[in-house]
Amino acid sequence: MRALVPILGLILMATPAVAQTIRPADARAHVGQTVTVEGIVADVHTAGRSGTTFIDMGGRYPNNALAAVIFSADASKFPNVAALSGKTVDITGAVRLYQGKPEIILNAADQLKRR
Repeated sequence: MRALVPILGLILMATPAVAQTIRPADARAHVGQTVTVEGIVADVHTAGRSGTTFIDMGGRYPNNALAAVIFSADASKFPNVAALSGKTVDITGAVRLYQGKPEIILNAADQLKRR
């Protein structure tokens, strides 16, 4: 039995952590946590000056429940992001508040998956 304990510990350490899947409306309750948000994209828009792209879920800005944010430096990692409007996606990352609203910063292509 004692021999199994170290082996079990190694197996658990080698198993990647799986982010909890939540709805966009629940994002506020998970600030500071890494989660996967599953939902329909209500709108995709890019700010003119900054080139920052916003993916709104759970409604359109300013009534959205969550925004996924892609800064212009990372835009090339997310081709055809505008085509996601109306589609169901999974967005994974740390939830944070910006001006009182939940958001997830996307900087790697594997954070965004179309279902």
